[in-house]
Amino acid sequence: MTKEQTTFQGTVLDEETLCSLAELCRLCGVTAEHIHDMIDEGLIIPRGTSPLSWRFSLCEIRRVQTALRLQRDLRVNLPGCALVLDLLDEIDELRRRLRLHE
Repeated sequence: MTKEQTTFQGTVLDEETLCSLAELCRLCGVTAEHIHDMIDEGLIIPRGTSPLSWRFSLCEIRRVQTALRLQRDLRVNLPGCALVLDLLDEIDELRRRLRLHE
């Protein structure tokens, strides 16, 4: 009898993790041009002054991943993704405030 072994590979991220543009592209499976478009649209805001020094936090990684799902699953364009992400952030903030007052 042979045992089947499954191996998973991944990247562990925490709130303090910062990644470069190349790492963000690899993590999210997109091109640098797509990330530039997201930055131009205001979906994400990199830390740093130039693409070589840009760093992205876990928050930006999540925003990119959510925008990609919106584009893939619902065919939402980048301006629409920016609006949806802003509204989701606002909902999260309102829920946080509500929990504080309970």
